[in-house]
Amino acid sequence: MAENSSLSHATATDRPVPYSTGDSNITDTTIAEMRALAARYPVGRSALLPMLHLVQSVEGRVTPEGIEACAEVLGLTGAEVSAVATFYTMYKRRPVGDYHVGVCTNTLCAVMGGDLIFERLKQHLDVGNDETTEDGKITLEHLECNAACDYAPVMMVNWEFFDDMTPESATQLVDDLREGTEVKSPRGATICTWREAERVLAGFPDGRADEGPTGGKATLAGLRLARERNWTAPSGRQGGGDGAAAQTTVSPEAAAGPRPSDQPGKESGTGSPATPDSRKED
Repeated sequence: MAENSSLSHATATDRPVPYSTGDSNITDTTIAEMRALAARYPVGRSALLPMLHLVQSVEGRVTPEGIEACAEVLGLTGAEVSAVATFYTMYKRRPVGDYHVGVCTNTLCAVMGGDLIFERLKQHLDVGNDETTEDGKITLEHLECNAACDYAPVMMVNWEFFDDMTPESATQLVDDLREGTEVKSPRGATICTWREAERVLAGFPDGRADEGPTGGKATLAGLRLARERNWTAPSGRQGGGDGAAAQTTVSPEAAAGPRPSDQPGKESGTGSPATPDSRKED
């Protein structure tokens, strides 16, 4: 069998790397940043997750060189690092485009239109799941729950939320990204490239952490309602008890449960039905 020339490629420390493609961007600077990340933790191996994000920011994916570099810095085996890299879905083993576009297709988003959005984008971009467009701009993936059900259906671009999406707004979004138009998340953040986002996730801030709001109207609706009705959380007594103390912190109105007017579709038949406008947020 002919020798595979890629097996002779080495990391920044001149250590041969199996299955290398021979075009790694891991440098001495990258290794130094890995060591800096490890030094942030009492136990160095705790830095493995951010180190893998750092690898992706440099390589565009988790490469064999990246795995071996992490292993070398942390005193682990390549198999141990690979086990982590293949467990979490945010770590990619194939090259990712400039923009990673994720569409939530879990239950609520799916029934609210997520499945339609994903199918539309596959046709529009001419790619399948976890595939990248020919121009290298967009990698499309269907995602599990994004923990943003109050804005379903949701999408993410490089891990920034896009809320209340439709097939039409989704196609416009990816078109803008491919054309180089500046795009902002509805929550305020300006969309950077995937590699730039990965460097932030690695623990190297870009100075834009406070861009945009932390929560929208839908997310904060419960908090607003609790303040209006003077509802408070049970305090309880540390170490147990019969629960009587906890009940005294809840207002009688809260203890009685939500009003019919607070439950869409369950308005009382004895009063006037709530109008659509009466349920809108301020």
